[in-house]
Amino acid sequence: MGLDVTGYRAKIGVVVPSTNTVVEHDCALLAPHGVTFHVGRSYVEQPAMDDHETFMGLQKQINDSTAVALRDVMTTQPTHIMMGMSAPTFCNGVAGNEEFRRRVTEQVGGLPVTTGASACRAALEALGVKRIAVFSPYQPVADGWVDQYFGEAGFDVLQVTGLRIPSATAIAEVGPEQIVDVLRRIDGPEVEAIVQVGTNLSMIRVADQAEHWLGKPVIAINAATIWHTLRMAGFDDTWGDAGTLLRHH
Repeated sequence: MGLDVTGYRAKIGVVVPSTNTVVEHDCALLAPHGVTFHVGRSYVEQPAMDDHETFMGLQKQINDSTAVALRDVMTTQPTHIMMGMSAPTFCNGVAGNEEFRRRVTEQVGGLPVTTGASACRAALEALGVKRIAVFSPYQPVADGWVDQYFGEAGFDVLQVTGLRIPSATAIAEVGPEQIVDVLRRIDGPEVEAIVQVGTNLSMIRVADQAEHWLGKPVIAINAATIWHTLRMAGFDDTWGDAGTLLRHH
């Protein structure tokens, strides 16, 4: 795959659900010079996720349309692929994430692929923490996937709190006040790090600020996924205001 004038270090192909409005913003926020991000969208016609049935329907829509989004983003001739979606990468635990990554890797001709689940795992390993609390915008079924994944990956999951957001688009409407309230509720002296999943939740700046008053790492999934993609590409760029992961690792 060829580089170009703007993406002279790397061109990252990114796939997001079509309802997602946060991943592109976060990629722009953290893009190093010479690294460009190019987004393909997995079409979602019905964004409701207010109960088990609609949430599972949303996941089916994303799964059914991801292959087309990957096809489209491959026309940019990317050097790496970043999956800017969360729940599908946690489904069925560690083995499910590996199968998801394998399918994507096969479709993109063997390019390096980063998923949200594997990026969060790598981030926690880099930080050297084991006891975690997690929060999500999801319904209970997906919180179970998250719990299973981190448990199988060797972490002590003290709790997973789902916000039960009613639609995929409404995730992006969750503001800092609600997030701060959740962080305070799920924190405790036994918690070594807090992880946020759900890529349409705007969290990078809040996570960075929260680390100062919580005194521990707060991992925003978009920060972790961008970090992991860049590290896989061999880049060691750092940022001073996007959390300890991107500042020191």
